[in-house]
Amino acid sequence: MAFGIKRSELESWKKLASKGEVAFITHYWYDERFPDCTTVTKAACSDLSTLIKWGQKYGLKKEWIHYREWFPHFDLLGEKQLYILKEENKTDQIARFQLESRV
Repeated sequence: MAFGIKRSELESWKKLASKGEVAFITHYWYDERFPDCTTVTKAACSDLSTLIKWGQKYGLKKEWIHYREWFPHFDLLGEKQLYILKEENKTDQIARFQLESRV
């Protein structure tokens, strides 16, 4: 389940991903398989080859892509989430969800 995002943020993420850009959205999240992770960042792109190439830059395997509707995406968790958000200069999401204090 996702918590802590507005519909407008979700729509903006979808719009960027639809254009073939790698788009990021972070939200609070709970999954019993990952009890230590309280947030997830979805890195999505409608252009699968762009997403695969982007993921390779960070050691993400194409087999880890989730295929949802028109927005294939990687789920970023924990230390990898923080590292990639820093590298992609998504400081707003790091600050908003206090990610540096969670890892």
